[in-house]
Amino acid sequence: MKRTLIFAAAALALAACSKAPEPAAETTPVAVAPPVEHGFGPEISAEDFAQHVKVLSSDEFGGRAPGTPGEQMTADYLVAQFQRLGLQPGNGDSWFQDVPMVETTADEATSTAAIKLGGEDRLLAFGTQMALGTRTAQAEVKVDASEMVFVGYGVNAPEAGWNDYEGLDVKGKTVVMLVNDPGYHAGSEELFGGKKMTYYGRWTYKYEEAARQGAAAALIIHDDSGAGYGWDVVKNSWSGAQYDLPASADPEPRLPMQGWITGEVATQLFADAGLDLEAMRAAANVPGFKAVDLGDATFSATLNSTIKESSSRNILAKLPGSERPDEAIVYTAHWDHLGDHSATHGGDKAAAATEGEDHVYNGAIDNATGVAGVLEIAEAFTVQDPKPARSVVFLLVTLEESGLLGSKYYAANPVIPLKDTVAVVNLDAMSVVGPTKDFVVIGLGNSELDKVLEPIATAQGRTLVEEDGVEKGFFFRSDHFSFAKFGVPALYAKGGIDHVEKGVEYGREIQAQYQGVAYHKPADEFDPNWDLRGVVQDLMALYGVGRELAGNEAWPNYVEGNAFKAARDASRAEAAN
Repeated sequence: MKRTLIFAAAALALAACSKAPEPAAETTPVAVAPPVEHGFGPEISAEDFAQHVKVLSSDEFGGRAPGTPGEQMTADYLVAQFQRLGLQPGNGDSWFQDVPMVETTADEATSTAAIKLGGEDRLLAFGTQMALGTRTAQAEVKVDASEMVFVGYGVNAPEAGWNDYEGLDVKGKTVVMLVNDPGYHAGSEELFGGKKMTYYGRWTYKYEEAARQGAAAALIIHDDSGAGYGWDVVKNSWSGAQYDLPASADPEPRLPMQGWITGEVATQLFADAGLDLEAMRAAANVPGFKAVDLGDATFSATLNSTIKESSSRNILAKLPGSERPDEAIVYTAHWDHLGDHSATHGGDKAAAATEGEDHVYNGAIDNATGVAGVLEIAEAFTVQDPKPARSVVFLLVTLEESGLLGSKYYAANPVIPLKDTVAVVNLDAMSVVGPTKDFVVIGLGNSELDKVLEPIATAQGRTLVEEDGVEKGFFFRSDHFSFAKFGVPALYAKGGIDHVEKGVEYGREIQAQYQGVAYHKPADEFDPNWDLRGVVQDLMALYGVGRELAGNEAWPNYVEGNAFKAARDASRAEAAN
């Protein structure tokens, strides 16, 4: 039987009782969602999935930026859906988890950075030669005449017998390091993951490790190949407002200052210090590498920033387990996107651009599709017979586009302890290519969850494959990673490109069109012509993984040698005591 939702009434009721996020500006008008009526069926269907995506990515939702009216509209819609399904609030008696955030905007006009070598100061230009930031939430941060040392890849991996900081004291110093991890530039499959980036290659890890070592600042040397993207991506990502959790809400260590330098700057710096960058890169790929002082080079910088504190919200619901409700499988997707860029002009769209220009970053694929997918999977669980023995949590997080902040906050403040969290299944930017023969598992081979998914995919006539561009570290760039760092096995999988009827080239064409035309652009809009047969297959498979885990007593783990296995082993040991 169909169940009907009239969104307007539900939205009005929720708006009256839920806490609204801080608006982006006092001049921002309160947006009102249009009435939506749709008959939803209990089965996972393309029709219902499309309806969710169409609503969430509509212009009325304004690109779903945190702290805007679009957040409130998104929250109203999602809670109304959870209520329709008969789910319970996921955080006690609340559908929400407040996520504090700090907005830091560097004033490049009054900030400076320089390297002194051989008695000569060399100023570094923001954007063109370096990118610099702070996570301290301080209006002024200084590093003064900090000695510079090259620490290879900046990796400390006990399970791999590798420590670039061994015997080194970097307290108060500026560490300079390579992007990616040992083995990538050497092309050796014997070192770490070879071409495939490991956790230690992710730039966020490098800053965290430098902070643990007591460094005053850390600078990563950019190269297109190792990073997987050009300097413009670094420049654009590190300019303007940067969002973060308050230090008090974040378990990870922080540096006073962190950033990037271009390959050209690094080449000159090493040459002036009597070193050859390429020779040092080769040396850093050899086990037993020892850090090298960069002559008498010192780094000095003053970073002036504007600081603003506000908050956003994770949205979550729960289906309690019938036998072991304290154990849970978590489905997650991020609800946020990039918002309405005309809002940067005080909401005056006429002043923002020429008439007719689109400034709403609708985020249909990224990530209204993932949110819609979680809602469809949630509905499947509510009609499942028998009911799941373990609880199932549906977690829709904020601030993914700002550095996985919503999922990071939840992982540090979980509703169900992570030691009792069986697994996480993440949905992000689902594939609308159509039905495919391949099923992409981002980070294939990391955990035992692959073995849960594999027979389900095989029954669908599909083969598990790893993602294209394994050197780009996609496993570390979506919300499941926040859980992986704590040892919770995480699955991030989606349809591939080998279309059942039209082949690989067709799939590549669809994928390339999205990446080139729509990704993080206003063109990421709902398209009624999408072939959603593959999405339905994906959702059935991901639901199947959760159904199996929620109905048995298994505790999947990461595979031997994986960087996250030790954390999982420790958490399970804690649960046993």
